[in-house]
Amino acid sequence: MEFLSSKLKDYAQFVKLRLASIVVFSAFAGFMLAPVEVDWNKLWILIVSGFLVTCASNGFNQIIERDLDALMKRTAKRPLPDNRMSLLESYIFATLLGVVGLVLLFVFVNPLSGLLGLLALASYTLAYTPLKRITPFAVLVGALPGAIPPLLGWVAATNSIGIGGLILFAIQFMWQFPHFWAIAWVLDDDYRKAGFKLLPSLGGRNKASAFQVVVYSIGLLPISLLPIVFKMSGSIAAVVIIISGVWFLMLAIRLYRTLEIKASRRLMLASFVYLPVVQIALILDKL
Repeated sequence: MEFLSSKLKDYAQFVKLRLASIVVFSAFAGFMLAPVEVDWNKLWILIVSGFLVTCASNGFNQIIERDLDALMKRTAKRPLPDNRMSLLESYIFATLLGVVGLVLLFVFVNPLSGLLGLLALASYTLAYTPLKRITPFAVLVGALPGAIPPLLGWVAATNSIGIGGLILFAIQFMWQFPHFWAIAWVLDDDYRKAGFKLLPSLGGRNKASAFQVVVYSIGLLPISLLPIVFKMSGSIAAVVIIISGVWFLMLAIRLYRTLEIKASRRLMLASFVYLPVVQIALILDKL
C-alpha cells in the first residue's frame, strides 16, 4: 500500500498535477463561454482528454529536461532526476496519456479540437522546452501552446474558431508574460544553474525586465475587457476585470520600483488568482 501511494505521488509530480488542473479549467471556461447550449457529455470528455494531453506535455517536458532538473534545487527531487522512475517507464506513461487524450479529442469531441491538442503538445514539447536554454523568446513560443486551452474549449463546443475563441486565446496569451516572468524572477538563481534564459532581459532581475512586466500587465487589461465589448458577458464581469486588472498592474509597478523578489512573489501569486477570477466572472455573468 505504501509503494502504491508513493508511486501515485511520483506520477502526480511527473505530470505536474496542479498545473494541469489550472490548464483544464481554462478549457472548461472556453467551453462554457461559447454561444451554444452546453453539451455536458462533450464537456466531460473535453475535461478528461484535455487533462491527459496536458499531463503528457508536462511529462515529456520532464523527460527532456531530466538532467537539467537534477541541477536545480526546486526540481532535483522529481521522479526522473531522483531515479524513482525509469526513463522507459516515463516514456510509456507520457505516450499513453498523450495518445489516449488525443484520440478522445479527435473521435469524441471533434477533429479541430484534436488538431489543437496535437499542436499544443508538439509545440510545448518540441519548441518551447529546448528553446528555454537558448533565448528569452522561449517565453513567447511557450505562450502560444499555453494559450490554446480556452480556444480548445470554445472549438470543442462550437466546432469552429470564432472571434470569441480568439479573444479568450488572446487573454491567456497576454497573461502568460507577467505570470511567467514573475515566476522566473523568483526562481532566476535556480534557473541559471540549468542555463535557462527566461527573464526578458539578459541582465536578469533589472529595470529592463521589470519594465516589460509592466507593459504586458498594462496590455492585459484592455484585452481582458474584449469579451464585454463583443457581448460575450456583462457589466458585472467588466467591473471584476477592471478591479483585478488594476490590482495586478499595481503589483507589476511595485516590482518595477523595488526589483525585490518579495514583490515578484506577490505578483506571481496574484497571477494565479487573476486568470481564474476573470474567467469565472465572465462565465457567471454570461449565465
